[in-house]
Amino acid sequence: MKYLPILFLSIFGFYKTAFSQEVQFPIVKGFGGIYAIPEAKEMPDPSVEFKIIIDLVTGAEDPKQINRMVDNIARMINLHGLGGVPMENMKIKVAVHGGAVYSVLNDIFYEKLYGVKNPNLPVYKALKASGVEFYVCGQSLVARDMKTSDVWEGTEIALSMLTTLTKYVPQGYMLMRF
Repeated sequence: MKYLPILFLSIFGFYKTAFSQEVQFPIVKGFGGIYAIPEAKEMPDPSVEFKIIIDLVTGAEDPKQINRMVDNIARMINLHGLGGVPMENMKIKVAVHGGAVYSVLNDIFYEKLYGVKNPNLPVYKALKASGVEFYVCGQSLVARDMKTSDVWEGTEIALSMLTTLTKYVPQGYMLMRF
């Protein structure tokens, strides 16, 4: 009985070592961490050009934390990167509207609303550095009494999310909703 704790710790240590992995960030550095799955048979085709437009509507559960859907954009890109797809084969556009517009506010306006700098901006900057383009819905801003000057400068102001999607989907962009 006195060896049971030692046996348990030995087995736990083995499993922890055997199954733990380091988080990887192959394209978007520092955000959207993912794990290799060596047994995975279904993988993205690195020779394909991926044209994706993301309908980003989900707001943050806690405005003092990174919106998990913003981080999910980084995860999607990193997963493709882990699968061998180079960023030059990915054309990613994000149409931000609804409750997600709060995630693209500049630090000054965000801090007025929530008392902290916008925690999403480092993610957005890393995504932009990877080549992602952002469009914020002008209609969503007006509906929330916001000005275009309240938005992070890394975004373009769009007439609406609806017209952004109807522009890019016919151009072959796959629509994803986050």
